[in-house]
Amino acid sequence: MSSETTAETTQPIFQLQSIYLKDLSLEQPNSPAIFLEQKMPDLDIMINVGVDALAETTFETTVTVTLTAKIEDRVAYLIEGKQAGIFEVRNLPKETLDQVLFITCAGIVYPYLRANIADIVLRSGFPPVHLVEINFEAYFRERVQAELARQPQQAPPDMGTPGISTELQ
Repeated sequence: MSSETTAETTQPIFQLQSIYLKDLSLEQPNSPAIFLEQKMPDLDIMINVGVDALAETTFETTVTVTLTAKIEDRVAYLIEGKQAGIFEVRNLPKETLDQVLFITCAGIVYPYLRANIADIVLRSGFPPVHLVEINFEAYFRERVQAELARQPQQAPPDMGTPGISTELQ
């Protein structure tokens, strides 16, 4: 094997395969009466990032947003959206792989989810909602630190294990 061929096979590879809306649901349990309210709803937003290994070098990163809008004690609407991306990632050390999947890939997927959530809120008859940008690196580091604090005698958490998710509230 030539050194050029060896270099090609050990070069890090990062490639987006697909981005897609995996799930989107809307509930309006108090419609139509809620549309007669004059107050703006209070919003509760939860964000979750998950990673699944689809093959040895192929991964799905999923960002889920649950948005609950309430006027006083009544739910105006509840939206859950799940946007996903399939990525090919090769020749990276484990620590770097976790960061790429939970930070870089989530950052690529999230703007699509923001747009889908904004669209469904408007189409459902409510005032616009624009989700804020998220610093997925700070979010990832916070989750790692929280895991380490909970398990001080164990090895650092394996944030890239298939099916693991992290949550931001």
